[in-house]
Amino acid sequence: MLLTSAGRRVELLECFRAAARELGLDVPIFACDLEPTLSAACARADAAFQVPRCDDPTYAEAVRAIVAETGSNLVIPTIDPELMPLSEAVSGFDELGARVHVSDPATIAVVRDKARTSEVLDAAGVPVPRTQTLDALRAEPDLLSWPVFLKPSGGSASRGLAVVDRPEDLPSQAGEPMIAQDCLRGPEFTINMFVEADGRLSAVIPHVRLSVRAGEVEKGRTERRQDLRSIAEGIATALPGLRGLACFQVIDDVVQGPRVIEINARFGGGYPLAHAAGATAARWLLEEVTSGSSTAHDDWVEGVEMLRYDAAIFRGLP
Repeated sequence: MLLTSAGRRVELLECFRAAARELGLDVPIFACDLEPTLSAACARADAAFQVPRCDDPTYAEAVRAIVAETGSNLVIPTIDPELMPLSEAVSGFDELGARVHVSDPATIAVVRDKARTSEVLDAAGVPVPRTQTLDALRAEPDLLSWPVFLKPSGGSASRGLAVVDRPEDLPSQAGEPMIAQDCLRGPEFTINMFVEADGRLSAVIPHVRLSVRAGEVEKGRTERRQDLRSIAEGIATALPGLRGLACFQVIDDVVQGPRVIEINARFGGGYPLAHAAGATAARWLLEEVTSGSSTAHDDWVEGVEMLRYDAAIFRGLP
């Protein structure tokens, strides 16, 4: 298998490695990155490859060339910007007998645009915060209550987030499309969900985000919440093209209740917590690729806690 934009995703790589051992499979794990010599996950992989930036027009073909060279049967994207180019190139990977863990382009187009995400989910009855474009809010400040939460419509990794207290504090211009939403207050949850190849939602694993660093959960604890499962079911209905492991973020507002603030149609940074709790999506994907079916289930352990710490890989020692 091939892990793309591998970066620091050592935990994810090791989840797949452990899943392969459990299944008795000999699965070489390759990785690629813009700078593989500076990637910890590439250092842990069986071999590493350099690729252009994922916004380069040749990116998908560069990944496909690695798949052809290595004989990889499964490709796991790890960051949002590479989802669309890989989704649009799926047929080329199919020709090589490789599955790309990515949803269809229509689904990716929705989840990569937070304004469209809010619109589509709201129309399906999934609870979301009130959302306006920056331009609309400038024109009619009373569309939302103040303060408001401002973020890039296509952003990720907590980039460009801001709380704006008054209409006059709105930026006069922005370098990219921005949206404003209700400023929610309450605990934040990540919910991992696994949709099998036939479209069946098999597992929903919420965890409360006890501590976050650079947009990624640092400390978390799994919790069973029927209301959050119901929201996952609504998302699966609203996005029928969603496949594999995805995650979404919810803020359980003290007044409005749970509201979905974004969806990531990929393995999120908090996946290792779900994996440790027994929701082993890495194994389920390997099963789908090797046998055409999976043992996906919702019988995971509640109350499992993850406390992350920094680790290092050292090279060049005598």
